[in-house]
Amino acid sequence: MFVPEDEQNLTNQYQFTMYSGDNGNLNLEKKSVTMNERKNHLWKYNEDKILKDVEDYVTSTYGSHYCGHNQDDIQTIDLMAAKDLAAHFCQANILKYGSRYGDKDGRNKRDLLKVIHYAMLLLHFDGHYSRKDNGLTEFR
Repeated sequence: MFVPEDEQNLTNQYQFTMYSGDNGNLNLEKKSVTMNERKNHLWKYNEDKILKDVEDYVTSTYGSHYCGHNQDDIQTIDLMAAKDLAAHFCQANILKYGSRYGDKDGRNKRDLLKVIHYAMLLLHFDGHYSRKDNGLTEFR
């Protein structure tokens, strides 16, 4: 269904891109992107809210103890990727957090967000969305 632009509910969002600069440093580029909230008007199971929660959760992990103190620190999963262990680690954590949902801390939404995040990482480390060498050269 086509909706004229003046009738669309448009909001500004930001797209972030990480890249390695000429000086060897890791750079972060912020770009404003206009998103059309009505494009997913057929979704009826709160998928838009769920995707927002997933995005917020994944973003929060980059400021957690898993990432060290600096944005360009190597994460534990990067070391696992260097030894070709990351995909199996992600798959194991999907099972771990999926099986404890409802048992540990009740129906804990955070466990399900972890399952989704590890599934996203598995998509990456299993080659579905991989960058060259899993992005490890960004840390060299």
